[in-house]
Amino acid sequence: MDTLALSLIELGAVVFCLGLLAKLAGQIGVSPIPLYLLGGLAFGTGGIIELEGMKEFAHLAGEIGVILLLLMLGLEYTASELFTGLRRSWQGGILDLVLNFLPGAGLALFLGWGAVGAMVMGGVTYISSSGIAAKVISDLGWLGNRETRVVISILVFEDLTMAVYLPVLTTVISGVSFLAGLTTLGIALAVVSVVLVVALRHGHHVSKAVHSENSEVFLLKVLGAALLVAGMASAMQVSAAVGAFLLGIAISGGTSHNAKLVLTPLRDLFAAIFFVAFGLNTDPASIPPVLGWALVLALITAASKMATGVWAAKQAGIARPGRLRAGTALIARGEFSIVIAGLALASGAVSQELAAVATAYVLVMAVVGPLAARYVEPLAEILLRPEEAVTKA
Repeated sequence: MDTLALSLIELGAVVFCLGLLAKLAGQIGVSPIPLYLLGGLAFGTGGIIELEGMKEFAHLAGEIGVILLLLMLGLEYTASELFTGLRRSWQGGILDLVLNFLPGAGLALFLGWGAVGAMVMGGVTYISSSGIAAKVISDLGWLGNRETRVVISILVFEDLTMAVYLPVLTTVISGVSFLAGLTTLGIALAVVSVVLVVALRHGHHVSKAVHSENSEVFLLKVLGAALLVAGMASAMQVSAAVGAFLLGIAISGGTSHNAKLVLTPLRDLFAAIFFVAFGLNTDPASIPPVLGWALVLALITAASKMATGVWAAKQAGIARPGRLRAGTALIARGEFSIVIAGLALASGAVSQELAAVATAYVLVMAVVGPLAARYVEPLAEILLRPEEAVTKA
């Protein structure tokens, strides 16, 4: 069969199946991310049927998916909101970083994956899934609860940490010398700082540059700007994903709202292909040997996220049921854990074994997080005194 025809057939089949998986996820009330990963595992290296024709496209589409994920995340905040959130949540954010980075880093060192593996796995276990958390909060009617502000503040702190972490990670996995690494890191952090200041003081100029009343023109301008900025950021060793994130922060007001409307379908499509592409490059046979470690890591970091949420909510004067809700809202890991593992795997800096652990870990946490949030209140009613269980946080 002609190569182009084969690629189109495979791509069409994969995208159609992604639609079916997303529908199934909605019906059973879980995030579609685990199902996308399983789909990739089924049709990649060592899977049921190996799809060779779409791998090249899937790689580029996956990169665009990462860019759109981070761009949309940046659109959720203005620079002033980020700084305000940082001031409010820095103590809980630091606790979150320590409690949830160390288990992943410790496991990587224990398994002999070295300092690079430790940095990658620490990031995988640290970052909560903002997308899953937002969906859980919305689905369970927690938007008006006091603890939701605490959860959002911690998520904002994590996002800011990612803006620093990803350039550092990119430098580390590139394998450059210590001096060159320090130079690259200094440039990256300087660029991030400058862009944040520009976004804070001159964001309206950025919004004006991409804005258009014509939806077609607006889509082309904002998507083109995102890809352009991401490419330039990558060339400066800042990470394409961080470049897109910073652009999202700089776009504000009505322009930000319109950008989310036009980009959401594209984000969903390319992000789904990213998860499939990650699964395509992971051999399913590599997961069973490391599944035990993934489960141990899941147990430890579910408890550490609970501890983070409970402590932060307690500091805000929230009652015990609200503290438990805050903890469970933070448990799920998803898109950005896979982004981190994917960046490291693509660079060749880590082993397939690490990718297998990350995949299994995210599969578990993306399912456990929403389930824990859904059943925490009935459990609280059983475990807590009746008068405490019904207290409104």
